[in-house]
Amino acid sequence: MSPLLISLGAGVLIGLMYALLNVRSPAPPAIALVGLLGMIIGSQLSTHFMQDATAALQTKHELSAWTSAPLSAAGRVG
Repeated sequence: MSPLLISLGAGVLIGLMYALLNVRSPAPPAIALVGLLGMIIGSQLSTHFMQDATAALQTKHELSAWTSAPLSAAGRVG
């Protein structure tokens, strides 16, 4: 099941429990939604940057291995 659907279901369940118990949310709804939006954006950005960093390190490692490989006798000039 998608993490977004699980989060939505958990949020709805908690919201229903708050309503049944007449508990006020600790944050105003607009501030809470902005905070959640920030969490989602931050999560997506960190995933994007981690993938880019991993790809860059892998490319650097491959280039390093390629340029430091010894030349064979057939590959030498003269």
